Amino acid sequence: MYHAKAAIGNGKGEFTIEEIQVGSPQKDEVLVEIKAAGLCHTDHDSLLWKRPLILGHEGAGIVREIGSEVKGIKVGDPVALNWAIPCGGCFQCNQGSHSLCEVSKPASVMKPTAGHAHREGSQWKGVPIDRSFNIGTLSSLTLVKHQAVIPMPSTIPFASAAIIGCGVMTGYGSVVNSAKIQAGSTVVVLGVGGVGINAIQGARIAGAVKIIAVARKAHRLETAKKFGATHTIQVSPDDPELLQAAEQVKAMTEGRGADYCFEGTAVPELGAAPLAFIRNGGMAIQMSGIEKKISFDMSLFEWDKTYINPLYGKCTPGIDFPRIFDLYQSGKLMLDEQVTQTYPLEKLSEAFEDMLKGKNTKGVIVF
Repeated sequence: MYHAKAAIGNGKGEFTIEEIQVGSPQKDEVLVEIKAAGLCHTDHDSLLWKRPLILGHEGAGIVREIGSEVKGIKVGDPVALNWAIPCGGCFQCNQGSHSLCEVSKPASVMKPTAGHAHREGSQWKGVPIDRSFNIGTLSSLTLVKHQAVIPMPSTIPFASAAIIGCGVMTGYGSVVNSAKIQAGSTVVVLGVGGVGINAIQGARIAGAVKIIAVARKAHRLETAKKFGATHTIQVSPDDPELLQAAEQVKAMTEGRGADYCFEGTAVPELGAAPLAFIRNGGMAIQMSGIEKKISFDMSLFEWDKTYINPLYGKCTPGIDFPRIFDLYQSGKLMLDEQVTQTYPLEKLSEAFEDMLKGKNTKGVIVF
């Protein structure tokens, strides 16, 4: 058994930094030394998942040991981790919908399944412990299925690579894989946090001619411009449903509305808001993973509007991650600029606090 340092949530809203034990890989597993782990609001939410859990689901590091049947990965390789771990053989995987794998299941299910490395491989105080999203990246070592590991170029900094595994893939993939936006389109992005910024980048890369960022905070809108927003709208305090902002978008689009609107606020009350921003025949895309009941005014669907709720930007890890690596290396997709603050694991409380205050574009824990 190896010894590692990890952030462990107690399921009741608290966490501590503890020593854990991590086993060697079985035949289809990989042991990764984590060098950097990105933070997002889901990591904070996982503190309330009602059981002890190794936190973290965005990460990058170095392969330290591999199982006997692992191919295409070798000890010493730099890798990025992917939490939507496909089995490769179920109905959804055979349809090409790897993020919807029926064996590993969507990550919100969070139960020991084929997506896990053998559960006894990670122990705390002599007892097996689960890992968030089956990878638990807020740990100096993690044991994962080989499908969770994507080799990456050594030229990409670990802190930049770590954030690909959730916010970058979700935002970029929602635009390119899910909505498949057309070049020349008009795109609105509601909320410009980690996911929204990457939806803006995806729209820019896909050739959108008008990219309108909508947010409440002025500094967020200034950041959005750096990543590709061509226009910005600061939401008024007396516009809780964003209807005034939607009218501004219509005024900018000949009274018609945008071709696409992406929701990245994670505010349940805004789940229907994208429909107000799009033209007849347009598409609304909910990216932030709202899972609560919300009310819809069905007139917002008039006429021929489409509303989709993709998971993880329809990620196919072996295809999408290398594409993102290439876009980064060509200078088309910005990663380094998103990492506005790094922290040691011992300052995870401060990192969470900064995230909740909206201080960072992206905060990253470095080991």
